[in-house]
Amino acid sequence: MKKDPFNVVVTGVGGQGNVLASLLIGAVLVDRGYKVTIGETYGASQRGGSVMSHLRISRDRQYGPLMPPQQADLVIALEPSEAARILGQFGNPETVSVVNSRPVYPVDVISGDITYPDLDELKEKIRSLSRESYFLPATEKALELGNPILSNIVLIGYAAGAGLLPIDVDGLEKAIAEYLSPEKVPINREAFLCGMNMVR
Repeated sequence: MKKDPFNVVVTGVGGQGNVLASLLIGAVLVDRGYKVTIGETYGASQRGGSVMSHLRISRDRQYGPLMPPQQADLVIALEPSEAARILGQFGNPETVSVVNSRPVYPVDVISGDITYPDLDELKEKIRSLSRESYFLPATEKALELGNPILSNIVLIGYAAGAGLLPIDVDGLEKAIAEYLSPEKVPINREAFLCGMNMVR
């Protein structure tokens, strides 16, 4: 990571494993000697509301948990409309985005009160707000592995494989065993490697 602090936003909606993803990234990097501060904000997360975690990563010092506007270096988004929203607030011309391309429709969309944005237009907006943007079928890959919740680990694997985060499979396995349980390690390892392989 060339920049210090290196600012990461992990965003999605409630129930997607957003908070776990940020904790795992933080745990791996702390183990590698980085100082990591995590700040979280929640919408109505029980009902598919917005969830966002800020990770501020440094070699030398501890930063405050919430990054200033337009200061995200990397956005990992478990949901495309959340990616666009966060980039509008925290993106800048150098931000890189790693985005799960499958939408999660909020209750208001399902009930017909509001319309979900057109996916192609959303992607165009994300591209316009990022230096580089990568759209992945992370949910589909996770479903192939047997559980859609694994899309968060697929995205982390992609970010690691693309050289955006200094995370390797051993570090992730160690963090999974601490935060979840040892029997969850194999499937999460598979999801991480699946994300890494998507880079190639």
